[in-house]
Amino acid sequence: MDDFWAGALWALKSWLYLIISLIMFPAMFGFSLGISETYMTVLVKTLEWATLKMEKAKADEQLSKKSSSNVLIQRENGSMEKELEELRRSRPKPQDGGDFTLSDCFYFTRKGVESIVEDEVTQRFSSEELVSWNLLTRTNNNFHYISMKLTLVYGLGVFVRYCILTPLRMLLAGIGLTWLVVGTTAVGLLPNSRAKSWLSEWVHVMCFRICARGLSAAIRYHNPENKPRRGGICVANHTSPIDILILCNDGGYAMVGQVHGGLMGVVQRAMVRSCPHVWFERAEMKDRHLVTKRLKDHVNDKTKLPILIFPEGTCINNTSVMMFKKGSFEIGGTIYPVAMKYDPKFGDAFWNSSKYSMVSYLLRMMTSWAIVCDVWYMPAMHQKEGEDAIQFANRVKSAIAHQGGLMDLQWDGGLKRAKVKATFKEEQQKQYSSMVVGDDSSSNSD
Repeated sequence: MDDFWAGALWALKSWLYLIISLIMFPAMFGFSLGISETYMTVLVKTLEWATLKMEKAKADEQLSKKSSSNVLIQRENGSMEKELEELRRSRPKPQDGGDFTLSDCFYFTRKGVESIVEDEVTQRFSSEELVSWNLLTRTNNNFHYISMKLTLVYGLGVFVRYCILTPLRMLLAGIGLTWLVVGTTAVGLLPNSRAKSWLSEWVHVMCFRICARGLSAAIRYHNPENKPRRGGICVANHTSPIDILILCNDGGYAMVGQVHGGLMGVVQRAMVRSCPHVWFERAEMKDRHLVTKRLKDHVNDKTKLPILIFPEGTCINNTSVMMFKKGSFEIGGTIYPVAMKYDPKFGDAFWNSSKYSMVSYLLRMMTSWAIVCDVWYMPAMHQKEGEDAIQFANRVKSAIAHQGGLMDLQWDGGLKRAKVKATFKEEQQKQYSSMVVGDDSSSNSD
């Protein structure tokens, strides 16, 4: 029995040494031994093989239906004025003023039915459906019943993900978080100096890189010459809580957020000892002027790390960019836009907070194949003369959406949990009434 435990202890030590030498040390210093690249190559080949098997099992007509867009309704991109003009084309203009016709009701009826069947907002808060099955049960479940070979490969994938990758990833994540708490606490004991600032950033980046390896993250950074600089504000589209992990894997940022309790609170308190992150109490978050003042003070100090902000305020499902809150653009300073786009073929990074808790979400991430993400650093942007905060926010949002290949939507992400504001309904009513009254007034003046 003693020999058995001695052998088990030797095997455990050997496993830990391999993890430290092959994964942790390369991650700490930002280089790779090629293990992740080999894993991704094998994974891509496997998914391509599975796709070919499905294509052979499905008729061409069925496949084309499956691979077509998931959009049920083809909407016209014209404005209200243009669409109503099409409806009124065959109607002569009334001589006695006014520009209302009963056919206008068809426009509003159609818009209402479209919103009931498939609106542009709520579908952004659910996971996007994949064209082909990625050997996960979370998307297109029926695909693994197509053939016995696919079923066997799926079963092998379950074993690899849950019995090999998940324990390894949980260990790496635990080590990364432990080192983050210990390292930032130790750095926080040093007196304020340039050396402390450098050590703090290095500890943050090192620990986040270890945690990124814990998700098998494959990240491609584009245009590094545009990386956010100190004293600036980095704004990015928001898909997942691990967006922070993805960005901090390539540089240090000062984070903004609410103070939490539990394990998250322990991590926050340790981090703020070494780096001037901006944490707010729940009561302070409601004080807009206080929040703005603290952020301005941070930005005005050009020695501090750039602030990382997600202006959408909620997670969107990797297909769109929704309204940016103007508060982030009232602070002043230089804005550094960053566009992020995940590849859903390897794992769905979107966090549906109304469906999954944080723990459930992280388990889903750790049992996925990998997290593959493209990050585009974009040129710095400044507020133009005569441009208000809302217009500046919309300009930055459009640039991010264009760079990331995402849909640019004007809707507020807060609609995930709230109803449409009455002011928006009033805007639509005013827009239509101005068409009627405006034409009416112009005809009377004639």
